[in-house]
Amino acid sequence: MFALPPPPPFRHWMRHTASVPKGFLRYYVLKLLKEKPMSGSEIIVEIERETDGRWKPSPGSIYPLLAWLHDKDYIKELPKEEGGIKRYMLTEQGKKFFEEQVKLKEKLQKKLEFLAPPFFGGFWLSAHPERLRELREPVRRFARAIFSLRTAFQENFTEQALKEVKELLNSTTEKIEEISKRIKRG
Repeated sequence: MFALPPPPPFRHWMRHTASVPKGFLRYYVLKLLKEKPMSGSEIIVEIERETDGRWKPSPGSIYPLLAWLHDKDYIKELPKEEGGIKRYMLTEQGKKFFEEQVKLKEKLQKKLEFLAPPFFGGFWLSAHPERLRELREPVRRFARAIFSLRTAFQENFTEQALKEVKELLNSTTEKIEEISKRIKRG
């Protein structure tokens, strides 16, 4: 019987896929500038901080984007402060453009909610598909629940809900890690 080779490691997949979806940087920069005026370097630092260091956009992606947004009159340059720091803020046209981007993001998110659960359901279960088939639906339900939770938090964030979800995820992760260690030990 023909046996399939094991799937490539996760880092292989990450290297061969775009790590940031097209248009996401534009959305993120507009979101930050809606909150307060910022310079290009401040935007880079803030994105890195908000993503816990997982993503740090390069100056080669930030500054051309800022120039494009400026050329389109979505942002305007503020008078330079002491030290010559160039900061930008959204214009009224930029605020409208940002609202359009929010709507596009919401549509994309709905599509991802639909597409991600099948991906998560089958991606890591290929080692013994006939034996692990009963885990597929719970994994899909979990992925859908996570996407749904993100949408719910965007619509109505509460500290209490955040605390409850964090405790549940930590507890569940610890239990799964314990089971994984037990399986590995035999």
